[in-house]
Amino acid sequence: MTEEKKYMRTVRSFVMRAGRTTEGQQKALEEVWPEMGLEFKNGAIDFAEVFGRQAPVVLEIGFGMGDSLIEMATQQPDKNYIGIEVHRPGVGRLLSRANEAGLTNIRVYAEDAVEVLAECIPDNSLHALQLFFPDPWHKKKHHKRRIVQPEFAQKIRQKLEVGGYFHMATDWENYAEHMMEVMTAAEGFTNQAGEGEYSPQPEWRPVTKFQKRGERLGHGVWDLMFERTR
Repeated sequence: MTEEKKYMRTVRSFVMRAGRTTEGQQKALEEVWPEMGLEFKNGAIDFAEVFGRQAPVVLEIGFGMGDSLIEMATQQPDKNYIGIEVHRPGVGRLLSRANEAGLTNIRVYAEDAVEVLAECIPDNSLHALQLFFPDPWHKKKHHKRRIVQPEFAQKIRQKLEVGGYFHMATDWENYAEHMMEVMTAAEGFTNQAGEGEYSPQPEWRPVTKFQKRGERLGHGVWDLMFERTR
């Protein structure tokens, strides 16, 4: 099997959005990436080597423009953060802001998260995995494109340490119900809030622009936190 075919996926959970990269974002992509960027082609990584220290590692899938990830990394300097985002302007903005803030506990992939998880993240290594306001694919015919699926749950379980947790948040009630159904049925996980219950928003999870937009539209917000138990 060729490398191209090995990583070919017929269903993706994201769309490559068009967007103009600003001069500042492009400069960060060129100048900050060598320090904070991680390359898929380099394969499995050693967290201690990448960050220069031993610390709990939190991985966030789809950090958008990076504001909430920057805030968490700033407020919790005792943790290391890895962000994954395919949107180039978002990657550039996060690199620029992280560099301005002097943060040393953030690293970034600009790749498909499913492929990064499979090939670059060691098993039993993550303290937490975060998925905040992913594309809800609200039309029923597109539900298969939602990233939270039974197979994905087991891929995450493989990467989390025992006691680590998968934290999801969405402002689409139907997607929240879908997440709850998938994760409740997932082997090796337990709901931290109790079976069938949603978690209160932790004080350390920033309110994102997607959350604010959803609240303006009258949407609720649902957090789900599932811990790996075995």
